[in-house]
Amino acid sequence: MSNSRIQMMGCSIDNLTMAETVQTIEGFIASGKPHQHVVVNVDKLVKAQNDPELRQIINECALINADGMPVVWASRLLGKPLKERVAGVDLFEALMAGAAEKGWRVYLLGAKEEIVSRVRDIYSHKYPKLVFAGYRNGYWKPEEEAGVVEQITAAKADLLFVAISSPKKEQFLGAYQSQMKIPFAMGVGGTFDVAAGKVKRAPVWMQKTGLEWFYRFLQEPRRMYRRYFIEDMAFFGLLLKEWRQRG
Repeated sequence: MSNSRIQMMGCSIDNLTMAETVQTIEGFIASGKPHQHVVVNVDKLVKAQNDPELRQIINECALINADGMPVVWASRLLGKPLKERVAGVDLFEALMAGAAEKGWRVYLLGAKEEIVSRVRDIYSHKYPKLVFAGYRNGYWKPEEEAGVVEQITAAKADLLFVAISSPKKEQFLGAYQSQMKIPFAMGVGGTFDVAAGKVKRAPVWMQKTGLEWFYRFLQEPRRMYRRYFIEDMAFFGLLLKEWRQRG
């Protein structure tokens, strides 16, 4: 798989389709050894420029997918085209279905209590054979963190989905994944909010045309304005710089 990795703006990205990604994860789970997954989008690539710890955690992950059409388009412009976008929310859905079919134990970590419990209830109804190793909200004090890690470790899950913000989720998994020994751990950001129906997913045409971020902005303009219209604008400068350095 290492031969299929590309480099963009200092971060590695695996050039895999959704089907290839799921197949890779099946291998991770079969191995029983801990693996960390991450998705990179425009926001994460920008954050990684000024956060060496985040960049290192990303690049040390066993599996790195591109979540965001602008990242796929940028890869094509730079002459190292990614096969497709592998959106975190779509991968989550595929893995939940796979877990129900194959008997993998799932642990949900993150979001507010009412959201994470609702996600568990929804997927228990959707996939009656799905086994939940446990779930917990994403709010704890620093002194409680060791207990959270112990709780997750004791659950002996095959899959861990972490729905807390970046870079906190990457840092949490980077620090504790080897201790928790979960075969596949994945940060899923706001996926629980989508799964619980709190946030609506953009129409398919907006997903395919790279406008999913704008749909998200329309739902939470006050919260998302700074991220999309100020912080993430640095992406275009980074892309231009890398384009000029090609060859």
